[in-house]
Amino acid sequence: MRNYESRKILNIALAGHSGSGKTSVAESILYLTGAVSRLGKIEDGNTALDYDPEEVKRKASVLSAVAPVEWKNTKINLIDTPGLFDFAGGISEGFRAAESVLVVVSGKDGIDVGTEKVVDMATRQGKTKMFFVNGLCDESARFYRVFEDLKSTFGPAVCPVVVPYIEDGKAEIYVNMFEYRAYKYSPGGKVEPTDMPDLGSRFEGLREAIKEAVAETSEELLEKFIEGEEFTPEEIVLGVSQGVREGTIIPVFCGDAHNTYGIDQLLNSLIWLAPKADSGEEIGTDVNGEPVEVAVSPDGATAAVVFKTVVDPFVGKLSYVKVVSGKISADAPLINMRTGANERITKVLTVRGKKQEDAQFIGAGDIGAIPKLGDTLTGDTLCSPLRKVALEGIEYPVANYSMAVYADSKDDEEKITQGILKLMEEDPTIRYIHNHETHERVVTGLGEQQLDVVVSKLKSKYNIDVKLRKPKVAYRETIRGTVKVQGRHKKQSGGHGQFGDVWIEFSPCDSDGLVFEQTVVGGAVPKGFFPAVEKGLQDAIKKGPLAGFPVVGLKANLYDGSYHPVDSSEMSFKMAAAIAYKNGLPQAQPTLLEPVGSLKVTVPDSSMGDVMGEVTKRRGRVIGMESGEHNMQVIDAEVPMAEMGDFNTFIRQATQGRGFYTFDFVRYEDAPANVAEKVIEDAKNNCE
Repeated sequence: MRNYESRKILNIALAGHSGSGKTSVAESILYLTGAVSRLGKIEDGNTALDYDPEEVKRKASVLSAVAPVEWKNTKINLIDTPGLFDFAGGISEGFRAAESVLVVVSGKDGIDVGTEKVVDMATRQGKTKMFFVNGLCDESARFYRVFEDLKSTFGPAVCPVVVPYIEDGKAEIYVNMFEYRAYKYSPGGKVEPTDMPDLGSRFEGLREAIKEAVAETSEELLEKFIEGEEFTPEEIVLGVSQGVREGTIIPVFCGDAHNTYGIDQLLNSLIWLAPKADSGEEIGTDVNGEPVEVAVSPDGATAAVVFKTVVDPFVGKLSYVKVVSGKISADAPLINMRTGANERITKVLTVRGKKQEDAQFIGAGDIGAIPKLGDTLTGDTLCSPLRKVALEGIEYPVANYSMAVYADSKDDEEKITQGILKLMEEDPTIRYIHNHETHERVVTGLGEQQLDVVVSKLKSKYNIDVKLRKPKVAYRETIRGTVKVQGRHKKQSGGHGQFGDVWIEFSPCDSDGLVFEQTVVGGAVPKGFFPAVEKGLQDAIKKGPLAGFPVVGLKANLYDGSYHPVDSSEMSFKMAAAIAYKNGLPQAQPTLLEPVGSLKVTVPDSSMGDVMGEVTKRRGRVIGMESGEHNMQVIDAEVPMAEMGDFNTFIRQATQGRGFYTFDFVRYEDAPANVAEKVIEDAKNNCE
């Protein structure tokens, strides 16, 4: 593929609810433009962009994928994004590289939660938005109902560009509202002009929708619309073109991706409506943290952002980049602004799905890939050493669904960490920790399906068999009473014996562990043994008297004891301290502490009652509420962490995917008696 100037490049992300047909639209575009020789199908597992084995198996996108096509002297970089909520990180990546978002809507199902979420995300990021109503060859599709829903949901900015003429339940004729021309489509990809069909009163309604959208683009046109004056054809075309680029108009196209119906009109319209890559200038920061403008210029110093990473255990690592300024070519000197290290570029690639092709360079405004950048991660900036600038990274959704990972074989336990770290490079929404307290490896993602993919990829890519379990809760223990107790260790054997004798007062205090004091007088215990006593207690508090959890908030005062001039040693006093601990804490009103987190959950008004009830059911306390954007409510609460395991699933079901939340540890509190009894009983059973 030849190189294009930025004014001849379109970067377009395809997004929408799962099942709306994004990948099918991309496949249809690839086929129609000649980029692929056959029209692949999701159900057959042979599309160019759903090429990952997990995508073929699930018949759904789980990763973002890139494919460039050429149409009428313009390069269009398509970025296909996942629709499933569990893989929303791919949407963030696709949006970072695009100037426009083509939102695919099912002509049968209409607007879904995924539609609303990607439109809102595109609006917040200032992306140009367009709709494509797909699947109109299905007799159950209802374009005009969907169109009215789009207008009622997203306002008068929604503007019809291509609409279908439906006869006997079939949509084979498509009318271009700007050309005033109709085109008839037939199987096999044949398209021919035809007579304008009679749309009846609906035609005037569509024309009125166009006028409403154009009127939103300027005060002058709005005034003309209010006074009932007609717009000239030039005003309509210029108004729509300007409005789309400025985000005040959202054009609507339609067709059927499985048959390529309407795809040619979509491509023709994108070329004159969608903003070109040369409009994608950005504000970065220099080495002093000051803002700096980075214009899309082939002659500028190189600056590019890595928006996606693929890691293959056999082929290696592939970093996808969007070049904002300058160009990237083999042997070009570049610096990674995160690490400060020089990156050696051996070659650059044009990538279409899983197919790679060597390229001479990746120019300003364009998208390509670089192999084998060892320390470069998604979100990093690569730039020229002559102008060090950091571009904005990628804002990913917050992951909250955690599970513990257990290897089927002990031989695989050490491999788990390396395998998951590799998967995290591909999908930064995944988080991973090795909890040394509970001795579990815990992986966190956006939902069950994403973690299911993690398990599957550990097996297929790295031959590691694992199972997921509910993670253990890191409880604590403390005391509420005060006790004075003796710890005496005496052992006689051949030669020197062992002798240590201490009196320790244990009492509660405010601390994250042990506070050790000594008030020994008269040399009852020599000062040289004080550190040994403290060390013995520090070792002992790792396991509490109730269920073996670490003890916190404990004050220990060594106030008396005795020693033997020959048999006493540091080890003897460590043992004596441990005995005092073992004897004393059960008498000091020990109690179990459970971790409590701060929950901030954003939900629609209609779901607020159900969510508040669920928080209470999970032993949570609602602290406050406030209004959010778009008829959403924000609930602040505190909930025991033990009750939050499946909260992610509940929120998704209760709000149809509209709700989201953050949850962070804040403190430990006394566990209720019934909870403590169960935890203690489980701990005893596990020991047995």
